[in-house]
Amino acid sequence: MDYFTDFNMTLEKLFGSNSTEKKMETVSQALEELLVAAQRQDCLTVGVYESAKLMNVDPDSVVLCVLATDEEDEGDIALQIHFTLLQAFCCDNGINILRVAGMGCLAELLEEDSTGDKNGNEPRDLHCILVTNPQVQPLQSLALDNISSFCEESRCSNQWVPCLEMHDR
Repeated sequence: MDYFTDFNMTLEKLFGSNSTEKKMETVSQALEELLVAAQRQDCLTVGVYESAKLMNVDPDSVVLCVLATDEEDEGDIALQIHFTLLQAFCCDNGINILRVAGMGCLAELLEEDSTGDKNGNEPRDLHCILVTNPQVQPLQSLALDNISSFCEESRCSNQWVPCLEMHDR
């Protein structure tokens, strides 16, 4: 093997892009597990406005901020401004942020009906989801640990807001 001609070898060439795909799949599964567990324990805050209110009152209880979009949301300037403000607040307060594509998958995972609930209430705004960690009985979760590690690794690679694509279940 000639090291000088193979100098341009990337990590993906060296270890295969399959390892990146496996990592993303593992993080995606961990996110699904975490969101379902947090919902069962009433540790989710859903909605841009509701999330901003909680972070203003009790930012120390927030362990993860999930910002979700679909392709049609990319042109929504107001939503992008909200995301920018939420991201800045999370960075200032040491809260892990994860950008997620796949609103339909999130709605299915959290058993959200796109038409609202039985009482005629509007469906919840899944663009921002906060996972909180109650002081009384903190979440002890391997899924949360995996996501936190992924976010930290991404920050070390200068990707401050890692992106993840949710896939149909």
